[in-house]
Amino acid sequence: MFGTTLVLALREIRRHLLRSFLTTLGIVIGVAAVVTMVTLGNGATAAVTEQISSLGSNILNVNAGQGFGRGGGGPPPQPFKLADVDAVRTQIAGVKSVAPQASASTTAIYEGQNWQTTINGTTNDYLVNQQWGLAQGREFSSAEEQAGKSMCIIGNTVRSNLFPTGEALGRRIRLGNVSCDVIGVLARRGTAGFGQDQDDTVLMPIKTVMRRFAGNQNVRTIQISVDTAYDSAAVQESLKALLRERRGIRPGADDDFNIFDTAQIAETLSSSTRVMTSLLAAVAAVSLVVGGIGIMNIMLVSVTERTREIGIRLAIGAVQREVLMQFLVEAVALSCLGGIIGLVLALVATIALTPVMGVPFTFDPQINIVAFAFSALIGVVFGYFPARRAASLNPIDALRHE
Repeated sequence: MFGTTLVLALREIRRHLLRSFLTTLGIVIGVAAVVTMVTLGNGATAAVTEQISSLGSNILNVNAGQGFGRGGGGPPPQPFKLADVDAVRTQIAGVKSVAPQASASTTAIYEGQNWQTTINGTTNDYLVNQQWGLAQGREFSSAEEQAGKSMCIIGNTVRSNLFPTGEALGRRIRLGNVSCDVIGVLARRGTAGFGQDQDDTVLMPIKTVMRRFAGNQNVRTIQISVDTAYDSAAVQESLKALLRERRGIRPGADDDFNIFDTAQIAETLSSSTRVMTSLLAAVAAVSLVVGGIGIMNIMLVSVTERTREIGIRLAIGAVQREVLMQFLVEAVALSCLGGIIGLVLALVATIALTPVMGVPFTFDPQINIVAFAFSALIGVVFGYFPARRAASLNPIDALRHE
C-alpha cells in the first residue's frame, strides 16, 4: 500500500511541477543555508587550528609587558636577559626546550637583488619548538651559537627573491652592513594567522643579532616547549613564580610580563568559531520552518481542490488512514525533494566558497544527514494537519463539493 501511495504522491507532484518547486523553495533555501554555514564554519575552525598549530605544539610564549601593550605612561617593561633563559631551562620541570628571540628588520642583499625582511635571532631550539625542518643545509653548530658567528638560515621567500635562479646554500649575503654565510634554507610553511608570511625570515644566532643589530643584550620573547607528560598550567605557575623572583616583583604587585599558551589560544578561537557557526546555522534554520508553513499552505489548497476526489475514494471503500497517508506522503515527498536539492546546492556553494574564503573544504556527513532528516520531519509536522483534514471529510459532503 505504501508503494502505491508514494506513486500517487509523486504523480500529483509532477502534475503541478512549478507549484511543487515553489512550495519546496523554502526547504531548499533552508537546507542549503544550514549545511553551507556549518561546512564553512567547520572549515574556518580547521583553518584557525592549523594556523595556531603552526606556532608550535604545546608552546608557551613569554613576553615583557602586560598583555599586548603597557598601557598608561609608565616606564617601558624590563626586558629579559639570556640569564633568564638559562634559569628557565635549568630550574623549571617539564620544559623540553627554550628558545630566546631577538629581532631586527633590515634589507637582505645579494649581488643585484635585495629584499626587506626580518631577522630572528634565536637558537636551534626555535626550530625544535616550531617543528620546522630544513629544506637544505644544516642548523647552527654549538660553537657558532656560543661565539655569535655571522651564519644564517633563510626562509623560502627570502631565497626566492635573492636567488631566483641560483643556489642559495653556501652563498654570502649582506644583511644591512653585516655579511652572512647562508648555511641552510627553511622548509616552506606559507602564510600563518593575520596574513603573516612565515617564510619571510632570516634566522641567525641570537648573540650575533644582539651584538651586530640590536646593540644590547635584550631578549624580546622566550619561547618554551612544554613536555606533554606535564600539566601546562602547573608549568606556567612555576614559570611565573621564577620570573617574578628574578625580576624583583613584590608580592601583590602585577606581573610585568605575560604568558601566552598556544593550546589555550587555539581552543578559545575554535570555540568562538563554533559558537558563531551554530548561531548562523540556527538563523538559517528559520527558513526551514518558513518552508514548512509553505508546504502546509499548499497542501491545504490541494485538499480543497481535490475534495471530490477524496469523496470518491472514501465512497468506494477507502478508509481514513489511507487518505491521511496519501496526503502525508505527498507532503513528506515535497520536503524530502527540497532537502535533496538543498544538499546539492550546499555542496556546490561550499566547493565554490572555500577557496574564496581561504578555508579547507571539510565534508561533514552528520550535518548533511541531520539537515535532510529535519527537512523530512518538517514535512511530517506541517503535512499532518492538511492530511488529517482530508481524511476527516464526510464522503457525502465531499461529493457535493463544487
